[in-house]
This record gives sequence, structure tokens and C-alpha cells, in this order.
Amino acid sequence: MQNATIGELARRTGIPIKTIRYYAEIGLVPETRRTRAGYRTYDSSALLRLELVRTLRELGLDIATIRAILDRRADLPGVAAAQVDAIDTQIRLLRLRRTVLRRLAAAGSPPDDQEVERMHRLAHASAEERRSIMNEFLDHIFAGLAVSPEFEDRFRKGMPELPDDPTDAQVDAWVELAELVQDPDFRATVRRMSEQSWGTSAAAQPVDREAAAVAAQLVGERIGPLVAAGVDPASAEATAAVDEVMGAFAQAAGREDTPAYRAAEIERLAAGTDARAERYWQLIGTVNGWPERPALVPAFEWLIAAVRARPE
Repeated sequence: MQNATIGELARRTGIPIKTIRYYAEIGLVPETRRTRAGYRTYDSSALLRLELVRTLRELGLDIATIRAILDRRADLPGVAAAQVDAIDTQIRLLRLRRTVLRRLAAAGSPPDDQEVERMHRLAHASAEERRSIMNEFLDHIFAGLAVSPEFEDRFRKGMPELPDDPTDAQVDAWVELAELVQDPDFRATVRRMSEQSWGTSAAAQPVDREAAAVAAQLVGERIGPLVAAGVDPASAEATAAVDEVMGAFAQAAGREDTPAYRAAEIERLAAGTDARAERYWQLIGTVNGWPERPALVPAFEWLIAAVRARPE
């Protein structure tokens, strides 16, 4: 290209004349020569240098860093890698802020200053702070409670571990989980469910692991479609599915499917069926990147209603 004036350079690059003049004055993009009338002109190498400066500025680099790169006193790949790290940090912070703002926008009523601050702290909690929140919840749940060690160990091992570069869904899940485990009513519910279903006292009803596994799988496969189809649990259409599932439960537990067994089993299932408790594990799975956990509570609630609708 022939030497271009500063105005022509501005038209080619879209960079304001004032900015190009500033770059020339500080030596970042010096002019190639001046005309007899004193006008600055620039050749093709100056054009390329100017476009590189614009690109680096758009990427967030400051003037001093750009000057060092152009003067070969700084390694461009190294600077770029450092900038990537900085941008990643900014993205994580923006995700956290968006999570807080999204939850505030979805609130049913205007939150007070304390609620806004609390939500902000949850979103920006460090790994140590997140673990502290969860440990405090579990300590509260199991304090003085005689439950199966295996059951408590499952809870303590199922800790949410937010990755260094979480997705939006993982951040949302963590904030929702942190709010959930600090809810007094949820804590009381989990403590009661734990004692009733997994307690070691004489009043507790022991749970057979195999029977529990059968319940989760069979209820999802056999009852789930009926719930989705809107089948009334009290209808005759539900009878075959109820008999099949309850019969499988009894067999897995080494029991006979009698009216007494059904009554006791349904009460046990009712004590351990809670949508928020299920949501707890779904949220932990999302934070940890585990496979999606299907919602089974609606199917269990349908089964409980179906058995109760058939007094023997």
C-alpha cells in the first residue's frame, strides 16, 4: 500500500484519528514519514502494527504490556496465556454475580439487605467455606442421633465439590443447595427421616439395601409411566402395577406380601419420601457433575396413595 494519511488509516481500520495520533505520539505506532506540509503518513507495516495494537487492546492488554510485546521485550504467547487466566477469573466472577442476580430477580418479594448479602456470600464462598457449610449441616443432622453408620457415611462422602471452572448450572445448584441445608424445616425433616428409616433404636424400622434398590428401580420403571399418563392411583387400572411393585418389595425383603406387610412398608416409604430430600441429592449430583438423577418422589407418592386407597 502507498503511504496513507492518518485520515485514510482511520477509515481503513475504524480507529478514531485522535486515537491513532495518540499512538503515534507515544511511539506505539510511529508514522512512516511526514509530508512537506507536515501531515503524518503511514505505510503497510504501520497499518499491520496498528491493527495488532487494536486487537491487543480489545483483548484487555494495557499500553505498557502492548509496548513490551511490540518491542519484543515480552513473549506474546506467555502474555496471552496470562490474559486467558485473567479472563477465566472474570468469567467465573460474572457467573457468580449472574447467579445472585437471577435468584434475586426470581424472588417472590423484594429481599432485604441481609438476604442480598447472604446470597452474595453463598455464591462467592471458597471451597473451605462451602465444606464448612455442609459439615455444619451434617453435624446438626446426626448429632445425638443413633443411625446406621453406613447411612451417615453416605451423607458425609456425598459432599459437593464445585470445580475451579464451574458451569452456570453448577453455580446455581450450589447456591440452591446452600440455601436448602440452612433451612430449619428441611433440617428437621432430614433428621426425622433419618431416624425413622435408618435409626438403630428399637422403634426404627430397618431398611434392607436390596429392597431399597429394587424400590428405586421398579418404581421408576413401572410407576413412573402411570404418573406421567395421569392414571388415578385409586383406579382399577393401577391395581396390577401396585401388586407387581409391592410383591417385588416383599420378595426382595424376604417377606410375604400380606396386608400387614403392605401397611408397614407404605408407612416406611412415606416416612422416607420427601421432594426436598430428593432435591438435595440432585443438587449435589449437579455440582459434582454426576449423571442426572431422575425424580422418583412423584412415583413414590403415587404408589403410597394407591396402596392406601386399597384397604384390605
